[in-house]
Amino acid sequence: MIERADVVLCDFGGTMHGYCSDITRMFVVADVDPEVRDAYDVLVAAQEAGVQAATVGTPCEAVDAAARAVIDDAGYGEFFVHRTGHGIGTEAHEDPYVVAGNHTPLAAGHAFSVEPGIYLPGRFGLRLEDIVIATAPGPERLNHAARDLAIVD
Repeated sequence: MIERADVVLCDFGGTMHGYCSDITRMFVVADVDPEVRDAYDVLVAAQEAGVQAATVGTPCEAVDAAARAVIDDAGYGEFFVHRTGHGIGTEAHEDPYVVAGNHTPLAAGHAFSVEPGIYLPGRFGLRLEDIVIATAPGPERLNHAARDLAIVD
């Protein structure tokens, strides 16, 4: 049962014309713990750093590092336990993987997620995911849903 102050992570996907989509948003029931709000603010900044780093020619690992640095600097580094993102197209998870050790440079037209997370065991988990396309003028975010921490009653 979901109760007051619970943090709810919703990861949605679907397909259209053979292509996949993916988005993750966060909800809190009624009362927001200040630590949850603070960690979520870090997460928003980390995701933005990852998106802004996702320029054509940038190695995937540099995008991961940009998002991870924000979380590390805030003291949550050990709680970011997965890659920053994955390619998306005809498969929900495909190349290019946005992860340390992937030297593949982003090419114009690459579509991928930027989805950093902070997971405090037994307390709460947070993730914010959008799909981004690397384009010559710069990264283009495809999800336009609000990225605020949604508070529901």
